[in-house]
Amino acid sequence: MSIQELSEQEIVRRNSLAALRERGIEPYPAAEYLVDGHTVEIKENFSDDAEPRQVCIAGRIMSRRIMGKASFMELQDSEGRIQVYISRDDLCPGEDKDMYNVVFKKLLDIGDFIGIKGFVFRTQMGEITVHAQEITLLSKSLRPLPIVKMKDGKAYDAFTDPEQRYRQRYVDLVVNKGVKDIFLKRTKMFNSMREFFNSHGYIEVDTPILQSIAGGAAARPFITHHNTLDIPLYLRIANELYLKRLIVGGFEGVYEFSRNFRNEGMDRTHNPEFTCMEIYVSYKDYNWMMNFTEQMLGKICLDVNGTTDVQVGDNVISFKAPFKRVTMAEAIKEFTGYDIEGKNEDELRQICKELHIETDASMGKGKLIDEIFGEKCEGNYIQPTFIIDYPIEMSPLTKRHRTNPELTERFELMVNGKELANAYSELNDPIDQYERFVEQMKLSEKGDDEAMIIDKDFIRALEYGMPPTSGMGIGMDRLAMLLTGQTTIQEVLLFPQMRPEKVKKAAENGEEQATEE
Repeated sequence: MSIQELSEQEIVRRNSLAALRERGIEPYPAAEYLVDGHTVEIKENFSDDAEPRQVCIAGRIMSRRIMGKASFMELQDSEGRIQVYISRDDLCPGEDKDMYNVVFKKLLDIGDFIGIKGFVFRTQMGEITVHAQEITLLSKSLRPLPIVKMKDGKAYDAFTDPEQRYRQRYVDLVVNKGVKDIFLKRTKMFNSMREFFNSHGYIEVDTPILQSIAGGAAARPFITHHNTLDIPLYLRIANELYLKRLIVGGFEGVYEFSRNFRNEGMDRTHNPEFTCMEIYVSYKDYNWMMNFTEQMLGKICLDVNGTTDVQVGDNVISFKAPFKRVTMAEAIKEFTGYDIEGKNEDELRQICKELHIETDASMGKGKLIDEIFGEKCEGNYIQPTFIIDYPIEMSPLTKRHRTNPELTERFELMVNGKELANAYSELNDPIDQYERFVEQMKLSEKGDDEAMIIDKDFIRALEYGMPPTSGMGIGMDRLAMLLTGQTTIQEVLLFPQMRPEKVKKAAENGEEQATEE
């Protein structure tokens, strides 16, 4: 980076860096810094009656008030913030006062990482504070943080632009209160779900991300090429078919937190890379899985938020069991007035036309029904609702309904107007499964690039015999949105997918031009 591209503040900080080195102070020391206290714990355990506690803490300088021979600053560590008091004569008990007068006052900046050794006390204003006796520079910050300033009730320099926040999440986490809490809750959510599954004796597994056949869901995959094997490979769209192979192999219950990839649109609830949890349990059906899902979500809500009620926008969503159960046909009839039972493809296409739903020639019965439900019904289900008994054309991996062969034993859990979970009584008849794959291939030939490809090895696995099984997949990012009250998926992904950043580079003629990095 040339000096011309640096701001005035960045130039000043680089000069401070050089000045520190001239004084023999290494701005990026290699040695371990032993920390024995954190901000929140120090405040919680402080007692006015106890002997002053000696502490060693570390973190970023977030603000400074320099007042002659004494100063205050705010230090932020991984847990929170605490005030630090620096007295010139305590920091520099000898004749040489440069550590305070020069290093602290002139060469340190907001954003620098420092270590503080000292004792804890309460100021006359009542604030628990660390009295610094020793300061160690741990890392020099060369770029100023966008620190929010308040004046006359107005915020200045706030770091609120979504694109900036997602692109520079490392800054967002430092300066915006509450962002880190979202991701701490996300971790609690994963831990809680793991605990629930493990307590039932189910096994966490890993299955391939690079797959020769992108199976297990109807979605457009990302394609790559393996040079050594000289074959195309797909980033997985789902891990379903591999987990079922493990049920064939004799595991009673398996689950995986699966990073999936779908080469499709992006919006408030979709990212091309997302996390899904899938679980398969033998000798169970979709009725059992509905009860299991209710119990699981109730537990997770309590573990993460301490309550089964979650505020999302204007809605209070209750995850207290039992959840409402509505058939797909009932849902469509309720919100459109049309009865889809027994309707063929042409009749469904006419219904779509009358409902002003766009269709194309590649759509079969399943896709048409899916479009009707998505356009007219899905958004109405705010409270957790199981939509059950899907038409067979919509569910190529699902067992036929035990009382109606036109339907399948499938449910989707709708929450806040979006699908959260999807579950089946799994199809374990290899002949029926093969025929369903063939029907999917016909859709592919019509131009449906989301239709499933025949996975012959999976058929072979089923031919060895798979016990009755129920499986369920849940979108972990969407669940995190619900539990943290967020309305966009980007808020619960540390680094959401974005276009390359446009930067200005000096052209040869001296004019600036925008290019993509």
